[in-house]
Amino acid sequence: MLKHFEIKTLSQKDFPPALLEIPQVPEKLFIAGELPDPKDYYYLSVVGSRKYTSYGKEACERIIKGLAGYPICIVSGLAIGIDSIAHQEALDAGLRTVAVPGSGLDQSVIYPRAHLTLAKEIIENDGALLSEYEPDFRATPWSFPQRNRIMAGLSQGVLIIEAEEKSGTLITARMALDYNRNVFVVPGPIFSATSKGTNNLLRQGATPITSAKDLLEEIGLVEQTFGTLDLTLYTPEEQAVLILLDEPRERDEIIASLDTPPSQTLSVLTVLEIKGVIQERMGKIERLTKE
Repeated sequence: MLKHFEIKTLSQKDFPPALLEIPQVPEKLFIAGELPDPKDYYYLSVVGSRKYTSYGKEACERIIKGLAGYPICIVSGLAIGIDSIAHQEALDAGLRTVAVPGSGLDQSVIYPRAHLTLAKEIIENDGALLSEYEPDFRATPWSFPQRNRIMAGLSQGVLIIEAEEKSGTLITARMALDYNRNVFVVPGPIFSATSKGTNNLLRQGATPITSAKDLLEEIGLVEQTFGTLDLTLYTPEEQAVLILLDEPRERDEIIASLDTPPSQTLSVLTVLEIKGVIQERMGKIERLTKE
């Protein structure tokens, strides 16, 4: 049975809790459809270039397809490009999805007009459309950057597929960082203009994602898997470091915990990194294999 395209109003007391954490909380929101319960779902915003490449399209489709069966809700902006690909792939994978357009939610103003059918499909498949604009509000150039804060605030993580050096996608990424959300990035070809923005985010410390498995590991829905570590293959000094790294630790903590001189410990860390046994990420050194 078709679900009625009914627009309701949410007051702040009915907002998902994460949205109340951001600056400039909307006074109210308009909704069509039903929001998945944030206690039961990981909200993941998927955003990227409108001028996507075949690489970006395939990356988006493959990653979202690999999330099928997990309690993940895909959030995006209903826009032309990666946004609509993310919504459609979520629907195809049986995932819930929420669209935050840059317009009101009345069917006469849904933007872009070509995605009205997609908007209806989202509602039909237990998803939702969400907007802070009055139902008859027509999209304007400023309404898209403003709605990005809702997408970033609503989500626990943001996945950036492709972004040029200056793009609206990067606005969403910066907001996500400001809101202390996870920022995940699909690395792109170094010669592609649509990857300059994403590759810059990686240089700034965003988490690289090359598969659905990477993403599921990062958000804790599957346990990270490693190769087997044979300690006998390492020197006593290297063994001491590897045993200490039963959990990620800061470099200074490692140096302070060992009896060896700091210069020697630093040399051991360098050798282990070259061997591919450890890596430094987000300010901490972690072991890549288990005993």
